[in-house]
Amino acid sequence: MSIPDYQTVMLPLLKLISDGQEHKLTDVFVSLAVEFKLTDDERIEMLGNGQRTFDNRVRWAKAHLTMAKLLEAPQRGILHITSDGIRVLEKAPDKIDIKFLMEFDAYVQHRNFTHGKRHRKDRNDSVVESQATPEETLEVGYRELRESLKQTLLENVMSLSPQFFEQLVVDLLVKMGYGGSRVDAGRAIGRSGDGGIDGIIKEDKLGLDVIYIQAKRWENTVGRPIVQAFAGSLDGVRAKRGVLITTSVFSSEADKYVKNIEKKIVLIDGERLTELMIDHNIGVSTEDIYEIKKIDSDYFIED
Repeated sequence: MSIPDYQTVMLPLLKLISDGQEHKLTDVFVSLAVEFKLTDDERIEMLGNGQRTFDNRVRWAKAHLTMAKLLEAPQRGILHITSDGIRVLEKAPDKIDIKFLMEFDAYVQHRNFTHGKRHRKDRNDSVVESQATPEETLEVGYRELRESLKQTLLENVMSLSPQFFEQLVVDLLVKMGYGGSRVDAGRAIGRSGDGGIDGIIKEDKLGLDVIYIQAKRWENTVGRPIVQAFAGSLDGVRAKRGVLITTSVFSSEADKYVKNIEKKIVLIDGERLTELMIDHNIGVSTEDIYEIKKIDSDYFIED
């Protein structure tokens, strides 16, 4: 069974705590995971913020049920069903979702306050609500923006000269901590005239070891023969490590080849290149920052 969305979790959550006892939220996570028959992989699946996906959805199911006053949290991490919650279960609803909760005054008032509305929403209006939690919605939006940015970056790289690509690789490697200074890296790279980049670069600022670099500003797939030739060239410069960067992609045979040889060769395709550019701020700048804050529980502890 796949991980249920947070609205699907609402009714099972309310039923789970229907005995009138106080329940620890950590125990609720485990019990609901068993009820939904989640696999180990589904149980530990993570959002980008480091929170488990299923736990996040349970927390939001809890939050909405609390807004409707069907359950309460007498203290942090503890859940307890309310008298309204018990009355709801006595009616044996088929499901509890946002549309169902809109029948409760407390929930409507809370939503109106949260969304800055001055007037109460007519309960007969249709309620369209995403199945994703706010964190998941933010993450999907972030991924879409990042994918679009990666595509635009690659288009810009391909539209410019091989010399620009050479400079880009220098800047990226230095930002990643290789090549010593930018001047050192610039001297070490850019020795070939075939539109790519061939050279030796320091692995660290002290130059204790070196890495052989080759870059291909290509549109065609880079196959095993090119990678194999690159591996052979490492012997000529007494290098044990190499990085081959391309703006296109590597064939499956090329990937398999580097996994079965003694030398350590890292293949960076166009997608990975743009990811590194974004992560190390090469060719991009920050447009907006949205801070996601949470309660500082230590602040509310009295001496």
